[in-house]
Amino acid sequence: MMLLTASPVMTFAGNLEHAIETQVKTDIAAQKSQQQIDNLSDDTTQMLAEYRETLRQTDSLRAYNDQLNKLVISQKAELESIDLQLRNIETTQRDIVPLMLNMIDTMVKFVELDVPFLPEERQQRVQQLQTLMERADVTLSEKYRRILEAYQVETEYGRTIEAYQGELTVGEDSRTVDFLRIGRVSLYYLTLDGLEAGIWNQQQWTKLDDSYRQSISQGLKVAKKQLPPDLLVLPVRTVEAAQ
Repeated sequence: MMLLTASPVMTFAGNLEHAIETQVKTDIAAQKSQQQIDNLSDDTTQMLAEYRETLRQTDSLRAYNDQLNKLVISQKAELESIDLQLRNIETTQRDIVPLMLNMIDTMVKFVELDVPFLPEERQQRVQQLQTLMERADVTLSEKYRRILEAYQVETEYGRTIEAYQGELTVGEDSRTVDFLRIGRVSLYYLTLDGLEAGIWNQQQWTKLDDSYRQSISQGLKVAKKQLPPDLLVLPVRTVEAAQ
């Protein structure tokens, strides 16, 4: 029988092949480990980015919520203010209505006792105010504005002169004449033919001396802007008439 023994060359080749195979396996394992490490690194990086984004959103939401809380507090204070104003408005309305009615009544008495110029126009203005107060479709502020407007008109009468035609009634006699109003100081009349003049004095009409007719005629033209302002010599009603 013949025994065969491995040659040194074959043994070395076998060992080298085993070593190479082992190295390859090691390299493959290392590559897999590195891939796992890389994957874990990517996952960690992504999770870190997501965490930072979550923190940013949390800070943003916290700031937004703080702002909303401030708005809620502000709106609550505004609502409380509006509620207080509404309660005050109700109180004001209860107080202002009697005041406005009293203002109208005062104007009625004032027109009755005042120099009797433009009687129909002034009485009609007062009647309109009385009717206005009974209307539900007109706001309280508009009613008050109209009353103040009427008072303003009455105030302006005391600062101006005016000429107008109207009916002069003395007893049962009525005729159309020219009236001359000098503020609230005096009220005169001159007949259309210019032959008679008079003044409202001590709650009645008093005929004037013929010497005043020219001055009253001139005053009428000044009031109508037919002549420039000039000095007028006219009688003035007595103090008793103004009381």
